[in-house]
Amino acid sequence: VIFAGPGERIELTHRAHGREAFAEGVLKAVRFVVERGRPGEILGMEDVLGLRDA
Repeated sequence: VIFAGPGERIELTHRAHGREAFAEGVLKAVRFVVERGRPGEILGMEDVLGLRDA
């Protein structure tokens, strides 16, 4: 993510140093699908994180 203006720039960077950093999110997504998913339903991380507009 970069925010820039005339003569200036702010950068936000993320670097993962291993797959372990993503394990918690994967487990949360799997639990969500097992508990709330329905056959044939397409879900995204917006659903898992409660960000989808109702």
